[in-house]
Amino acid sequence: MTGNRMKKNTVFKGSAAIGNSGIKKHFKNAEPWQPLFELVWNGFDAAASSVSVTVVENDMHGVERVAVLDNGDGIEFDTLNDTFGSFNDSAKKANLSMKGEHGRGRLAFHLLCRNASWFTRSNNVDAVIDVAEPTIKDFEGRLLERSEQKQVLLTQGKGTMVELSHFTGALPELDELREKFSAEFGWYLVVHPEKRVMLNGIPVLIPKHETVQEEIAAENAIFQAQVIRWEKRPTSEKSFLYLLNSSGAPVYKVLSSLNQKPNFFTSICVTSAWADTFSREQDLLTLEAHTPASSTWKKFKSQLDRLSQSIYDDFLRVRAEEVVQGYEDEGYFPSYAGMDDTEKAWRHQHTRDLVRNIYVAEPRVFHNTTKKQAKLIIRLLDRLAISNENDALFELLESALDLDAKAMQDLAKQLHRTTLENIVASIEVLQRRATAVQQLRYVMNEHYREVLETPDLQKIIESNTWLFGPRYETIGAEEDTFAKIVRRMRDEVMTRSPLSMEDVDEEADFPGAKRQVDLFMARKFPAFDSLGNRVYKCIVVEIKRPAISLNKKHLRQLEDYAEIIASEPQFKSDKMHFELILIGRQISSADSIITSRLNAHVLRNDPGLVTDDPRMKLYVMNWYTLLDGFELTHGFMLDNLKLKRDDYSDASREELVAELQVEH
Repeated sequence: MTGNRMKKNTVFKGSAAIGNSGIKKHFKNAEPWQPLFELVWNGFDAAASSVSVTVVENDMHGVERVAVLDNGDGIEFDTLNDTFGSFNDSAKKANLSMKGEHGRGRLAFHLLCRNASWFTRSNNVDAVIDVAEPTIKDFEGRLLERSEQKQVLLTQGKGTMVELSHFTGALPELDELREKFSAEFGWYLVVHPEKRVMLNGIPVLIPKHETVQEEIAAENAIFQAQVIRWEKRPTSEKSFLYLLNSSGAPVYKVLSSLNQKPNFFTSICVTSAWADTFSREQDLLTLEAHTPASSTWKKFKSQLDRLSQSIYDDFLRVRAEEVVQGYEDEGYFPSYAGMDDTEKAWRHQHTRDLVRNIYVAEPRVFHNTTKKQAKLIIRLLDRLAISNENDALFELLESALDLDAKAMQDLAKQLHRTTLENIVASIEVLQRRATAVQQLRYVMNEHYREVLETPDLQKIIESNTWLFGPRYETIGAEEDTFAKIVRRMRDEVMTRSPLSMEDVDEEADFPGAKRQVDLFMARKFPAFDSLGNRVYKCIVVEIKRPAISLNKKHLRQLEDYAEIIASEPQFKSDKMHFELILIGRQISSADSIITSRLNAHVLRNDPGLVTDDPRMKLYVMNWYTLLDGFELTHGFMLDNLKLKRDDYSDASREELVAELQVEH
């Protein structure tokens, strides 16, 4: 039939070759706004350059009517059976600019409303096609008088307006709906800059994106490549490469090498006169056609893939830093409690770098992980990377991740660099501490009568708490309130037993002891008990002046002090655990009580322990035991480092003390 031969009362009825329920099941996972997308795509498939969507609300802010207008070629009335009678078998020719090639998109309207009417004008023929949701497989088309046609279609001369009515579903607010339209059609508007989509009179904008443009030469052809990276995933399109001819018409599309990269969404547009004679395949009729199998295309594609990969690598580096910072803000990394600040900073930075590098090598390791999963992965990596299983970690990553040679090489470099950095950092710390031990030993041997607790030894002790053992590596700054309370209690004990000759082994030591004062240090900080429960650890260190030799009198002072603390109401909390440490230059040769108590607890493998109550531990230590303990613990490493044993005989007390007061 042609337009001038058809009668105006002509009615055409037909049915899709599928049942009502069969049609509807195809849309069971679709969102409520999806029907609008489908109608817009239908407009572009009909060669429209502009599609306008108008949402009309009623007084209750519900949707009353939606109109989707396009300026395309319209629907041919004499082919309605092919157009509306087809489902999953559209009559449209395969064309990469066409989205709705399966003939079902137009029927998605039933998700939103009960009725849809297609007013259309094609080849000067005016018609309307009606479909109702209850009998969605059936359609009825009839020709219209000019006076019955929508005025906008008469003005345009061709096109289609779809009216949706009797709404049963809801749409998002206009601002949100506009964002969804932007995500759906943004890639298409980039590929087809001459096209536009309007929503209630406002153009749908291309979503936020970054663009990299580069001219690529391959043999005698020039290609203008445009790589667009979207901030958000386009709702209906994968990462495609579009080839456009010199007129800007798309002639070929293929999945890009960047498809299915986590959080990385691209569209690649390539324009070239080379595409003017493009054909998917070469045959007898197109012997001169350019095809994807040609050497020119292959050489171009190779260069484009390298460009794409460099863009992806740059994105990954930035993205990895954002992800790692997010993990840090959320507390995924270990706290490294009990480590000194230097080691803590190194461990944290190392694990941070490792997580970032693994993310760059294979982002899927962390993609869509839960908080617990990410924390577990990070903490396992942290432990493995600093253990002697470093090589095993590399082998594990190599076997678990499908990485190319370069990615594995980068990971290997970091793990090996980590091992070296860890060794170097350990050596530096040991060297500094070994020097401090030698200096302190010399002070105790040669200058013990002159050295002053305040300010000499006080600063030395605060800078070298590691001497007391690994758990005292860092015990924080003094808490004023706690320190004042325990200092008052300690002074109360000391006034009961003033300094006397029984405090020294040799009479010559007494004058020096009278000039010196005892040292005192108190700290309170959060820690974990042996069962992993959080508690307050309260450390009180009493350092006897070097001229004094420790004996039972000083042990009783320590016990009296513990008794006073235990009786204080504010210290009775089960969450407060005390460690009282008494340190002197030596234990008196005449004393047997301290030695006996030390021997009684030797099986506990806790050096210096003399009393072991659940919340109160008492320790007695002498400087030489502490110094020897360090050298024995690290003896193998120290021997292999062949540290130079310096001679300090020419150094003054002031010089040695000043150097020891620097943190080691």
